[in-house]
Amino acid sequence: MTSGELQGKVALVTGASRGIGKAVALKLSSLGAKLAINHIAPEKANADAVVAILAQQGGEALALEADIRNSEAVKNMVQAITDKWGTLDILVNNAGITKDTLVLRMSDEAWDDVLDINLRGAFVCTRAALRPMVRQKSGRIVSMSSISGIMGTAGQGNYSASKAGLIGFTKSVAREVGGMNITVNAIAPGFIMTDMTDRLPQERKDAILSMVSLRRFGKPEEVAELIAFLASERAGYITGQVIGIDGGM
Repeated sequence: MTSGELQGKVALVTGASRGIGKAVALKLSSLGAKLAINHIAPEKANADAVVAILAQQGGEALALEADIRNSEAVKNMVQAITDKWGTLDILVNNAGITKDTLVLRMSDEAWDDVLDINLRGAFVCTRAALRPMVRQKSGRIVSMSSISGIMGTAGQGNYSASKAGLIGFTKSVAREVGGMNITVNAIAPGFIMTDMTDRLPQERKDAILSMVSLRRFGKPEEVAELIAFLASERAGYITGQVIGIDGGM
């Protein structure tokens, strides 16, 4: 992709203060997009740091605190974006959490928290973002599913369910808004080098790598490249799809 390919576009990336979300924000900004960096309160310093990096690189960005489970907070966040830049062209539903344990040991709270953030949060943000997109009859929505949502992962019943639900949600919304030139896709990463994978014990990492054809974890920047493509005009005829980026897992 070439510099300036997203010039004039406005993008909202949820959970963009670190990890994959940060990499996505940096990539979209490098292509000319204006960035809204969504974060929760404890991540304010990290989000401000991302905004500062983008400014140093000549980009334009805004850090916006909002709990994506809260409809009113998300509505206000989208309003702040359109008030500042007049539009919202790209939504990346990236924010997510894990609370892993076997189903027999899983608490109601662990189930509810993961589903609320990973699935309800994507719904709330998508609904809010669609309002300006429908008005302008154009838009790109990319949601972060997971290989776990396709094949399941032991100890991640809640996470796998949330990511599988996101696939069904993506396909349904794509059918609803395709006639308005809005594309809706999901990506399904495998194991990517982030804080979460760093915390895995070495024996677990070795077991995972043995299942990956490329014998390495993916990089956040590689995920960002795929999302940038789906957010661009080049992907204008791709919608309702789930694209794996898992090293051949």
